Amino acid sequence: MKHSKVKTLLNSTKSNYEVTVKGWVRTFRNNQFIALNDGSTIHNLQCVVDFENTPEETLKRITTSAAVSITGNLVESKGAGQKYEIQVTKLEILGDSDAELYPIQLKNKPSLEFLREKAHLRVRTNAFSAIMRVRSVLSFAVHSYFQEKGFFYVNTPIITGSDAEGAGEMFKVTALPFDGTPRTEDGKVNYAADFFGKETNLTVSGQLEAETFAMALGQVYTFGPTFRAENSNTSRHLAEFWMIEPEVAFNDLNDNMDLAEDFIKYVIKFTVEKCADDLKFLEGRLLDEEKQKPQAERSEMTLLEKLNFVLENNFKRVSYTEAIDILKESTPNKKKKFQYPIEAWGTDLQSEHERFLVEKHFKCPVILYDYPAKIKAFYMRLNTDTEPGKETVRAMDILFPGIGEIVGGSQREERYDVLVEKMKALGIDEKELWWYLDTRRFGSAVHSGFGLGFERLVLFVTGMTNIRDVIPFPRTPMNAEF
Repeated sequence: MKHSKVKTLLNSTKSNYEVTVKGWVRTFRNNQFIALNDGSTIHNLQCVVDFENTPEETLKRITTSAAVSITGNLVESKGAGQKYEIQVTKLEILGDSDAELYPIQLKNKPSLEFLREKAHLRVRTNAFSAIMRVRSVLSFAVHSYFQEKGFFYVNTPIITGSDAEGAGEMFKVTALPFDGTPRTEDGKVNYAADFFGKETNLTVSGQLEAETFAMALGQVYTFGPTFRAENSNTSRHLAEFWMIEPEVAFNDLNDNMDLAEDFIKYVIKFTVEKCADDLKFLEGRLLDEEKQKPQAERSEMTLLEKLNFVLENNFKRVSYTEAIDILKESTPNKKKKFQYPIEAWGTDLQSEHERFLVEKHFKCPVILYDYPAKIKAFYMRLNTDTEPGKETVRAMDILFPGIGEIVGGSQREERYDVLVEKMKALGIDEKELWWYLDTRRFGSAVHSGFGLGFERLVLFVTGMTNIRDVIPFPRTPMNAEF
């Protein structure tokens, strides 16, 4: 008999018919009540066992996380808290789970840190099943938005010979032996003997390749894994993460801001509508977590209030120069409350500055634009109306409450001569990016794009505070388990 999903049964409009469900035991009370979950919903389905007519050996095997198949009549529940329950007529243990050895004992309220060590099992908890369902829906929403808008999905390379960010924090890809590595006459690694005949790395961004496709297909997007060998063991960094990167021909910076704001609001709205139960649960989890903090550190908004805050407010657009002036004159800066004081124009903003602008000063999402050229990447378009020493580029960052920067983007430098000069100044080899420069030689045009770290978005939507908790198997310094 084909089995039904728990979510389908809980949303049923009829009762008193035979069903079969398969899932995992969350709890088993009084030798009678099984709370069954199959991952389709945050909610469990109560299954009532006729324990007097069920073998003792079978009852002993109904333990937390055991896999079971249950057949019975779906009836209206007499107990509070659920609409329907199953009166069990047949129960089969599909997979035993030793109650004493099973590592996740919910009665002990395992910490998030502990659950990271059990990442292969943590998705069986309510919190992580909710997070991963939200992640899945958000992922679908990304594709839904761009496909509805006529974008084309491009799969850019994971292995690359270029460093899009110019930061050098890349994982090397090689087939060369570590013992007896071939060397050139001057003692350097001879990459000509390697698999690709040159030095290659795992990509930090699909942007440069996406730009080439935008200059032919008009509007494209990438959504795939990216890698950064940055030795940052913080709650906001991963070594392997997913990036959403649209690139649009003929869009200037203002168009780029419009696109990013519209995109973010669409995917959040889509997820709020599709994941109501999971978000309600995660909101309650966050409220419980907030109660452990001092009053001054608690959020002023619940999770759903924060999401609606983004949906209902226009993003405030502020130049970097204006933001620096605000921060310099701010109370926390004058009272030296910032860990990184703002002293002069040209300072690279930290998360504490970004959150002050969003949460305290403007009280809405903020888009900062026109950043100093010295702190931004080579491919960003140089503004022509700036004074010497204060050159800016057509960059933009979107700042969110509780998280700081969530999007970084720019109008790209479309002028061949200017781009070459910027590359020379930064020591970037023209021969390595000859193909990228070709797009400026043959039919160049104004174009723009942005990058959004998918895990940062999931972090915001779920209300979690550590990025390791919103990706199935986190990759961080000294950790590549599972």
